[in-house]
Amino acid sequence: MSALKTATAATMIGLIAPCLWGASVSLVRGIAENFGMAQGQCLLYVVATLFLVFLVGMPKFRLMPWKYKIFGIGTANICSICFCLSLYFSDGSTQTMEVGMVNYLWPMLTIVFAILFNGQKARWWIAPGALLSLVGIFWILSGGQFVLDDFIARLMRNPLSYALAFGAAVTSAAYCSMTRAWSHGQNCSTVIFLLDMILFGAMWSMGVGGDPVITTKGVLSVIFGGAAMGVAYAAWTHGMIYGNITVLAIASYFTPVLSCLFASIWIGAELNTTFWEGVSMVVVGSLVCWHATSKRALKEK
Repeated sequence: MSALKTATAATMIGLIAPCLWGASVSLVRGIAENFGMAQGQCLLYVVATLFLVFLVGMPKFRLMPWKYKIFGIGTANICSICFCLSLYFSDGSTQTMEVGMVNYLWPMLTIVFAILFNGQKARWWIAPGALLSLVGIFWILSGGQFVLDDFIARLMRNPLSYALAFGAAVTSAAYCSMTRAWSHGQNCSTVIFLLDMILFGAMWSMGVGGDPVITTKGVLSVIFGGAAMGVAYAAWTHGMIYGNITVLAIASYFTPVLSCLFASIWIGAELNTTFWEGVSMVVVGSLVCWHATSKRALKEK
């Protein structure tokens, strides 16, 4: 096994991803505002794919089962499209971050999927941990009140955007489970992003998206966003295959916090106390889910 594939090295590489994902929501939103949805995302994935070609190259397809080539890679493409569209259709910087928080349910869902599909063992408190993460989203979208009508009213302001964000969370968790079970050590990040580039390029050719308004901030968003997404995806997949999933899971739970901090700077999102309370619930709930699956917890009687 090469030095980069040792558990410690792979884990350190994987830890790069959560740091970069913290910037992805704001950068993708900035790209959509300047270049339009299809054009902007196509340019984003052009940059990301170039980074991945040099970082990980192409996988050895003959080593992967057909179910991973079709369902694993296909699920990753669906996740990317749902994530980008959810941010594009969001209304304003604050709602963008609300949509982003729905997407950040994926760490909790990844653990739930590992239990359901990968044979991961867990203690009983996995249930309240998952519930707390969901309550955090409810708290954010209901304006800090446990009022169902307010929650539904907030969702109905932009149901498509919130639904796409939840779809991105579900497919992201599914992709992680499939990668661990079926990838046979092959990192398909380059192929996934190349297909994303082609899909958004096809949308661009069909006239999907508005006319681009090119600005310095938009160009920087494409460069930084492409680099962030490409490097993060490659690093995370490498960590999922060879690294310590427990450590990576812990780190990923703090991505929402980093995302909010970056958003307040890059897109001027105004995040009130209620929003931060909800973010805290999502993070704590995800940490409880992780602890319920830790080796130490499983040894307890």
